[in-house]
Amino acid sequence: MPAKNAAPYIREAIESVFAQASGVRELIIVDDGSTDDTVSLVRALGDSRIRLLANDASGVSAARNLGARTATGHWLMFLDADDRLRPSAVATLIAAAKAAPRAIVVYGDYDRIDGEGRPIGRRSLLKRRRKPSGQVLERLAAGNFIVNGGVMIVRREAFAAAGGFDESLKYCEDWHCWCRLAAVGEFQFIPALLLDYRVHATNTMSAELRSPGDFFPAVERVFGDRLILGKLPAEVTPGLRKAAEVHLLTYAAAQAIRFRRYREAFCYLGMVGRRSLLSTPRAVMSLSLAYVGI
Repeated sequence: MPAKNAAPYIREAIESVFAQASGVRELIIVDDGSTDDTVSLVRALGDSRIRLLANDASGVSAARNLGARTATGHWLMFLDADDRLRPSAVATLIAAAKAAPRAIVVYGDYDRIDGEGRPIGRRSLLKRRRKPSGQVLERLAAGNFIVNGGVMIVRREAFAAAGGFDESLKYCEDWHCWCRLAAVGEFQFIPALLLDYRVHATNTMSAELRSPGDFFPAVERVFGDRLILGKLPAEVTPGLRKAAEVHLLTYAAAQAIRFRRYREAFCYLGMVGRRSLLSTPRAVMSLSLAYVGI
């Protein structure tokens, strides 16, 4: 759990970890240079299952990598300090992992909450939606359908083999990491809502702060990565790159809709159209779903 100035939310995040029905053996919290009460709140809990490490403000990727290097379990989960797990999340993931022994990643889905913890999403309406399992690299290179590391568990040795998070990327570093993992092994999807993903104005990916230009360095990184390119057919790579750009533009537009920044949303939609007219109707559908809270 990387944490930087997470005092308003971190206690709730920690409680969601230790409320897991299956039990959690260790929680590694990596403080990334907090200037609020984050560290004192964690220390005050006095829980022997918590290990608190310092990351000296080196960034969220460095914090996650540091936590992963010191973890002792066979499975890793990357939970942000402002999110919360649903009570059966870990048990559901572990059971699915036992049923899919070839999988190096097992993942589910999430719903959204606001800064006060109130539900704001309607993703429960998408119960029948399925995401891919098995060799998912081509699908994942076209766009990050996992979104949040709190919906997944990763085999520790596979994470090490993939090289962890790229500490040079400021945004979408998780997408790049998931692509590298997909180049290493198989994923398994389970159609369950496992996480409450908190959306508020200080989120790293929030439309209040970010634009598509912030995300595009990750596209360069993904499509310049030898491990990833080595597992992608050369003839499909240009199309996947365009799809990834469209995906990020659509995501930015949908987030802008959720924050009622409609001018930016339609600007980003126009950028989708300039890249791919065929993708525009689907992008419009995504914006419509965002408008009604899905």
